[in-house]
Amino acid sequence: MSMLSRSAALAALVVVLAACAGSAASSAPSASGGAGASSPPSGVPSGVPTAGPSAVGAIEHKTGPTDVVLRYEEGGGFIMPAYTAAMAPAFTLYGDGTIIFRDVTQGQVEAVGSVTPFQTFRTAKMNEDQMQTLLAFALNEGGLGAARAEYADMMVSDASTAVFTVNAGGLAKRVSVYALGYDAPDVPDRLARQTLAALRDHLVDIDQGGTVKTDVYAPERYRGVLFEGQGGAPDQKAWPWPEVKPAEFVADGDPNALQLPARVMTAAEIGALGIKPFEGGFVGLPLAGPGDGKFYTLSVRPLLPDDTK
Repeated sequence: MSMLSRSAALAALVVVLAACAGSAASSAPSASGGAGASSPPSGVPSGVPTAGPSAVGAIEHKTGPTDVVLRYEEGGGFIMPAYTAAMAPAFTLYGDGTIIFRDVTQGQVEAVGSVTPFQTFRTAKMNEDQMQTLLAFALNEGGLGAARAEYADMMVSDASTAVFTVNAGGLAKRVSVYALGYDAPDVPDRLARQTLAALRDHLVDIDQGGTVKTDVYAPERYRGVLFEGQGGAPDQKAWPWPEVKPAEFVADGDPNALQLPARVMTAAEIGALGIKPFEGGFVGLPLAGPGDGKFYTLSVRPLLPDDTK
């Protein structure tokens, strides 16, 4: 398919709402224990297998609802740990055609007191033909097929790093781009960077500015990250969970990750905080400890289908 015809096909992509996934997300049993919980991954209907054979198509890929086929995310840079704790991939295409995304190029949601909420994720479902069109675009015109594993640019400091992941067409590839979107005549690998930036823009705006119908992604599981805080905030809330103790928020011990005290929480537990809407996550909520004389700040991040904790 030529660049022109594939671009036209992409512009005409119509993603079909995964109504069954949406209803399952709202009715699935809650899981507050992280890995090993018996409930299905957030947003995935009960009874759907979590792995499957590779699809038979022009571009081969796995077909499970937790199999990451294509992903875009950002991280790093000069940001506070509370924001790092609440960050999630901006776009993910799963093996069963489910997409979960939000447009990170748009402005941040306005803070409410101490709390800064994030845009909600949207979700929809692609059929196999649509998946093939998107994967072909990402691997070819989008530049992922020919991209190097890393694009570093030491001319910029404290910028974020964009990471593309693709598991399709025989590739299991991760492409890291520092300061993606920084464009200057003398920037190294300028053409490759421009190509990958265009791919980023397409992925996070897959619903074409909201003109394609999608649904709010409202999972049953969230990651709560608890930081030590200070008292005195005018919007400080009392500890709302009688059966949850601060000691239950623990770091995962991963030596390659920022160690943050976290706990998998249900939508009902997050809803008890009174923050609306909370589905996209938030940072900065001041909490008074449960009679321990301590003060905390809470960050919340929605869990995606492939997240276990």
